Parts: sequence; C-alpha cells; structure tokens
Amino acid sequence: MKPGKLHIDTLAVHAGQSPEPVTGAVMTPIFQTSTFAQPHPGAWPWEYARTHNPTRTALQDNLAALEGGRHGVCFSSGLAAIDTVIRTLAPGARVLCGDDVYGGTYRLFTKEWARYGLHFTFADTTRADFTVPAGTDLVWLESPTNPLLKTSDIAAIAARAHAVGARVVVDNTFATPVFQRPLELGADVVVHSTTKYLNGHSDVVGGVVITNDDALAERLCWLQNACGAVPGPQDCFLTLRGLKTLHLRMERHQSNAQAVVAWLRQRDDVAVVHYPGFGGMVSFVLKGDLTAATRFVEATRIFTLAESLGGVESLIELPAIMTHASIPPEVRAAIGLPDGLIRLSCGVEHAGDLLADLADAFAAAHAG
Repeated sequence: MKPGKLHIDTLAVHAGQSPEPVTGAVMTPIFQTSTFAQPHPGAWPWEYARTHNPTRTALQDNLAALEGGRHGVCFSSGLAAIDTVIRTLAPGARVLCGDDVYGGTYRLFTKEWARYGLHFTFADTTRADFTVPAGTDLVWLESPTNPLLKTSDIAAIAARAHAVGARVVVDNTFATPVFQRPLELGADVVVHSTTKYLNGHSDVVGGVVITNDDALAERLCWLQNACGAVPGPQDCFLTLRGLKTLHLRMERHQSNAQAVVAWLRQRDDVAVVHYPGFGGMVSFVLKGDLTAATRFVEATRIFTLAESLGGVESLIELPAIMTHASIPPEVRAAIGLPDGLIRLSCGVEHAGDLLADLADAFAAAHAG
C-alpha cells in the first residue's frame, strides 16, 4: 500500500503491506527461504535472500513510510545500521558527533573506525552557539540523547551542516517517528535500532537506515548485500507485527513516563531528573553514592534490571556500568554523566504500580 497522506496511525498498520497475492493472506508471510527459483537466468527480482526477501521488503517500505522517507534499508542490528552509514564515507572523512551518545556508537566510532583514518570530534550539539566547521563531512546526532535525554535543534543544525556540504544523520530511536520525523526537519538520514520501540516487545534485534536520497539509498543497498548484515525473515515479521501498535504503545509509554517524572521531581532524595517532555525514557540521579544507586536498581521488581529499552515491560539500568561502560570515565564526567545516573524505560504497565515499585526501591536504597 502506498503511503499517500495517511496519518502515522494508519501507516503503522498498512504501509508497505498488501494481502499476499497467492492466498490472500492479510499478514505478510514469513518467506523462510534462502533462494528463489528463476524463470530465466538473472531475470527475476528475487535471487538470493541476503539480497532481497519479500518479508524484509515489506518491513523496509513500512519503516520508510513512517519516517516520511522514500527508502528504508534494514540490518541485523542498530549497530550494523550505524556501521553501514559510516561505510558510505570516504577515507579521511570528518565526523562531528554529539557528545552524549549510546556507548556502542562511541565505541564503534573511536575504537574501530578511527583506526581506518576517519576523524571523529564530539561536541554538545544542544548549545545555541553550536557550529559546524568547514571540512565536516557528516554530523551525527542523537535527539533525545542517550542517556541524558538532551534535544538538539535538528532544523538549525541541518541548515548549518548543509552550508558546509555536510550530511546530517539523526538517530531517532528514542523519539520514534510518532514524536519526531527528522527528514522533515532537514536531516538527510535517519537511523533506528528497531530492537527498541519500533518492535516494542524485546524479542528482536534489528536496525534500519532511512533516506530520501536515491543515490545514497543505492549505495546503502549495495553495502547491505555486500556486507551481509541483514535481518532474517522471522525477525522482519515480528518487527512488522510490533509496528502495528507503535502509535498506541507510545501514548502509554509517554503517559507513564510523565507520571514518573512528576513524582520524581517532588522527592527531596532526587538530585536531578532528565526528561525531554515527550517519550518514554527518563533518567535521574539519586542523592547519595554509587552504592545507593546500585541498591536502588537491584530492588525494583516491575522495572527489570536489564540493558535495552522500548519494550512493553519497564526496564532500569545504570548506564555508566552497563550500556555506556565503553565510554571512558573522564569522558562521561566531562559530559555530565555520573556513575550514579539511573535510566528508566517506562513500559505500558499501570502507572500506579510503577510508582509503587520505585517507592520500594527508594526505601531499599536508603536502608543501607
């Protein structure tokens, strides 16, 4: 089904999908095959499942429609999607990256790609005086950031980047296209870890790159096939199924997060609360030391102590020890990420139960 001017609620259910023509199946089938019979040599759109798969194509088209893009290219993980975007750069390229990013992104940039002559500079993209220097090839943004939940003016940064010939990539995993569509704000590329909110059920790992640039999309598809980091059809099917309720889930994630934020801000034992005003992610600093924060995250029963985010179940973690452990302590300190920062992914449970669970955790943290 073509996107047209449909609302995102409708696109989530229908975009990229039509009843299967042979049987009329309403749900996109899982095309669990590695190869396809060809009527003539090389004259068939389906040749090998690393290159194309109908289930993956449906997912790619759906995700592109949700972001208002023409092209979606799916990968086996969010990091595989990020890695592929970096592969489109020329040797010696210069990347300007936000200083508060997912630990895996920082690790990939500084520990791997920097070895091959790419130059990475990190800066606070939320500052009003943030500039994009001449010679920059790519600007990499998270907005909101992980885990401090800072937001950037994507439209203004895109204008500055384009003025010096730089491409703008936005990791939109936290906001989702329900709350933000970076391509409409001037970004050139959007990436997601589809593992998170887009799938929403903590049972699939995946990633996607979305763009309106035809030439870039062709290059991304070439890399997708050449490097082979593709999602399997079962994973694509599960993500498609999760997407059908994205708009509904995000409403509940947001309302629960807002209830948690209002409650946390009333407590004297909370030093600071980070929340961008939308979405389901919250981070805060508990007054006290790392030991107290550790007792806190170990005491919750509804909030599960685990990495990742965006599932229907609520999760809790200590980024400095878990998701951002690959970022050196001095770098974390410089950007204001203390060891005791607690990150919450608010699920879709009853808000009152979540608050009661956090209250018990506060009691446990202070009991020591």
